Amino acid sequence: MQALSDHPRVRNGIVRCFAMILWLIAPYFGASICLSQGPSGLKLAYFDVDATPRIGSPLPYSSTESIVEPLRCRGIVLLGDGQPMVLCSVDWLGIGNEGHRIFRERLAAAAGTDADRVAVHTIHQHDAPWCDFSADALAREYGASGIIFDSGLAREVLDRASDAIHRALPNARPVTHVGLGQARVEKVASNRRILGPDGKVKAVRWTATKDPEVRAEPEGVIDPLVRSVSFFDGDARIAVLTYYATHPQSYYGKGDVNPDFPGIARRSREEATGVPHVHFCGAGGNIGAGKYNDGSPENRPVLAQRLELGMKQALESESRHAISASNVSWRSRDVLLPVTTQLQLPDVQQIVEDSSKTIKERIYAATQLVWMRRCEAKDPITLQCLQLGPARILHLPGELFVEYQLAASAMLPESFVAVAAYGDYAPNYIGTAIAYEQGGYETEARSSLVSPEVEGVLIDAIQDLLQADRKPWTPLGMP
Repeated sequence: MQALSDHPRVRNGIVRCFAMILWLIAPYFGASICLSQGPSGLKLAYFDVDATPRIGSPLPYSSTESIVEPLRCRGIVLLGDGQPMVLCSVDWLGIGNEGHRIFRERLAAAAGTDADRVAVHTIHQHDAPWCDFSADALAREYGASGIIFDSGLAREVLDRASDAIHRALPNARPVTHVGLGQARVEKVASNRRILGPDGKVKAVRWTATKDPEVRAEPEGVIDPLVRSVSFFDGDARIAVLTYYATHPQSYYGKGDVNPDFPGIARRSREEATGVPHVHFCGAGGNIGAGKYNDGSPENRPVLAQRLELGMKQALESESRHAISASNVSWRSRDVLLPVTTQLQLPDVQQIVEDSSKTIKERIYAATQLVWMRRCEAKDPITLQCLQLGPARILHLPGELFVEYQLAASAMLPESFVAVAAYGDYAPNYIGTAIAYEQGGYETEARSSLVSPEVEGVLIDAIQDLLQADRKPWTPLGMP
């Protein structure tokens, strides 16, 4: 007589029940539940959810008029020794202040880890949402709402992402190797700040630049490399991370929601390889496509093709390295960024409260006021570094100037160093010390909420995270 437990329907029911129990309790026990440890003791779970606003939803530069291509919130969870590590990239303009904190906390709870081990970044597309729960709440308190922020959408995306992580953890795949690659991207990035003979900014080369004389200026200081990090289960590539430093928009402002040329390039690589791709914007605060982009719609796919080619060549150049949980580590460091002296807190607060000002002026002032209050309360920003064998991946805040990325690479010249910027968006642009003397849009009071002393704070923190030798440092951006 067949034992009851051997009956196929009963056996399948037991399996389903056990799987559901694992799904429910996995986040509370971190990686240990999900890992039937492979040889390396390292596993990867991938998650991907929709982050597209509804028609009519407010955006930073307009409202949502159409959906050209959906936006994504996607990332990976690494499971190994210690608590899980989460890397998340969102097709939005920015996530700052309370928005960034809550994103990290919610994803951490879903993955069964601490918020310090969660990195959340945006790619900074401009026909895309902006999340700042604290600034939105402050502005609403004074009757300024209905534009720029859609906090309800952000909370829906958080729910979806948390649920996706729950569902992904039991299906985490073993990671046996990482592949590290890099390649030049031709005719995409150029420096936005054009200096005159006196060393001051004489023109800003916007991401879309129609003036032929400004476009004709040299590329200037950029990082021309796109970097790729692949994860392998044996010979099978299971996920790819890519990093490239530039403002990602070709044209924007009409409410046609889309992930712009990095999103097109990412999708094309996924279609070509069948492998999930997660893209991060590097330190592109002073970098854009302006030399090679006049803002015409037909130029968007051209920029996408150039970036995609670089991504493809980066994968083809990969060096593969065996990896195990024992040579994967995570470091974080809290820093207090020095607040701007170009604005005074009482003046900014007055704008928020002034009903004669436009709603847009008051909401932007609310973002400034929240940040200034954070600085006053000594509420830090968290910087992070993931080490994957010979590779280091830095997770940094704001619209960071490319000089910080170049400096990080120079600190470990024999190592693979990638940078994801646009983490906590609260400080907005973060220039080099000399940039605040040179002028230009990026370091104006409306654009940068930190002071020139930020350079020393960040360089010290980056050296610490990379565990780089402490050497005398030449100020960034000096000739």
